[in-house]
Amino acid sequence: MVAYLQVEDLTKSFGELVLFENISFGIAQGQRIGLIAKNGSGKTTLLNILSGKEGYDAGKVTFRNDLRVGYLEQSPHYPEDLSVIEACFCHGNAVVSLIKEYEECLETPGNPGLDRLMALMEQENAWDYERRAKQILSQLKIRDFNQKIRNLSGGQLKRVALANVLIAEPDFLILDEPTNHLDLDMVEWLEGYLGRSNVTLLMVTHDRYFLDRVCSEIIEIDNRQIYGYKGNYSYYLEKRQERIDATNAEIARANNLYRTELEWMRRMPQARGHKARYREEAFYDLEKVARQRTYEANVKLDVKASYIGSKIFEAEHLCKRFDDLKILDDFSYIFSRYEKMGIVGNNGTGKSTFIKILMGIEKADSGKLDIGETVRFGYYSQEGLKFDERMKVIDVVTDIAEVIELGNGKRLTASQFLQHFLFTPETQHSYVYKLSGGERRRLYLCTVLMRNPNFLVLDEPTNDLDIVTLQVLEEYLQSFKGCVIVVSHDRYFMDKVVDHLLVFNGQGDIRDFPGNYSDYRAWREAKEEHDRQMEKPKKKDAGAQRVRQSSRRRMTFNERKEFERLEKEIAELETEKKAVEEALCSGTLTVEELTEKSKRLPALNDELDEKTMRWLELSEIEG
Repeated sequence: MVAYLQVEDLTKSFGELVLFENISFGIAQGQRIGLIAKNGSGKTTLLNILSGKEGYDAGKVTFRNDLRVGYLEQSPHYPEDLSVIEACFCHGNAVVSLIKEYEECLETPGNPGLDRLMALMEQENAWDYERRAKQILSQLKIRDFNQKIRNLSGGQLKRVALANVLIAEPDFLILDEPTNHLDLDMVEWLEGYLGRSNVTLLMVTHDRYFLDRVCSEIIEIDNRQIYGYKGNYSYYLEKRQERIDATNAEIARANNLYRTELEWMRRMPQARGHKARYREEAFYDLEKVARQRTYEANVKLDVKASYIGSKIFEAEHLCKRFDDLKILDDFSYIFSRYEKMGIVGNNGTGKSTFIKILMGIEKADSGKLDIGETVRFGYYSQEGLKFDERMKVIDVVTDIAEVIELGNGKRLTASQFLQHFLFTPETQHSYVYKLSGGERRRLYLCTVLMRNPNFLVLDEPTNDLDIVTLQVLEEYLQSFKGCVIVVSHDRYFMDKVVDHLLVFNGQGDIRDFPGNYSDYRAWREAKEEHDRQMEKPKKKDAGAQRVRQSSRRRMTFNERKEFERLEKEIAELETEKKAVEEALCSGTLTVEELTEKSKRLPALNDELDEKTMRWLELSEIEG
């Protein structure tokens, strides 16, 4: 296999905090690798180092020469006054830089280096870059190419950034949380796109289904070191546990031997012979192993929620709209005790608005919401991540409660609760400003749970949380003796936690589905397949065929003429385009001819796009 990337003895620290030390790994052509680590272990930092956005303390990072690398950042940024299509030409990549150099050459007297640039344009398939950009943006449901960046939602901005990376058709793709802020349809589209492509991939994601279906290898950063697993996520879980068991056994053996050797060290005089010195050196190596912290199995956190009565909440005939956009349309629902509901739907269908109406943050236009007197909400929102940066982590939680009740007279201190959610004693006494984005999310989650609610409302709790934290949260919610509403795009998480779904289809169409997300997905695929079969014309059933045809609008005479004319014009334009491209590559044209044909090619592409779009519209009527 061709080596794309080699990392040797890489070390990175921030002050006293060492993220990783002397780590080495390689990535070859065709490999698809998922990077896993706890929040704060340096996943994003490592990707920033590989992309050249951040430096490192020691080691070596080597890419193959002329390798095209695409990098999707976790939180992409663009100038706010750019349009969507301009943003696709904003972030520098090799193709965009080549197009700019070519355009500058055309505007320079004498067109110096034009032959070389035209050959490169052909080699990089740069002539139809804008067409590819519009095609991928459309597939990602971004169809207003002139919309300003400042008017985009977080999910739309992520999709523009994703399109920006995919358009360039890189050899090696680095993705940092690509599924964050994408709705489920987009996650599944990206899953299929990457599954079909031959791109080499290094990816950080908390979406375990996505990881399992896209990646065939896992690398893990743990305790400043790196470990490799030649298999998917399910294989990684099995082998990681074997590694942890082996490490714990080694630490236990070292501790037993350490006690014996410590007693010998205390008895022996300072002047030692050669054998004694050898044993002394071995003692210090043994001490390093013995002082390692063992991996603790997650203890089930059986928290006793405060009492919740039989009346939870009742929604009666709720309506909510923003101009022409319906969110709720005569929505009624009675929530039952200990119910665990998941909410799914595309971005913009009103999931977060529904939650805010329930929490009293937004008001419904009409209808009634009756909430039981014993209900104590714990609300985890997408906007709620606000802390005093100068506070210590432990103080943030103890300001809410010193202890949390487990039932049966047992209780956990704030420090013990934080440890369960993977905050070490050292991190607890560190300041908030030192935490990574994922660690802040985890701390925010702890502040919600420490209030001992009996009704949890979690709006996108899985964004930016690492996989280990997600496993802890899943176990917590499975044993939680209260009610839960979860809005999430994490399919694995939803499968683990909820017992039924509210599906937001848009324009106030909300359906209750009895089952988890995988059940819903299987049902939806079966329904879509059934609908496709029903739409196929049946040769033996002429009556049914006639009804279907008459139910669709037929082309008018003028539309039929236009359709036939477009077919001829598109064929002529494609022939002309091919001739222009061949002439440009022939090397026989004069400078004037080169300039003329270079200007003609983009005009041809625009004309082809326009006529093809109209042909597609008419073919939909015919179809």
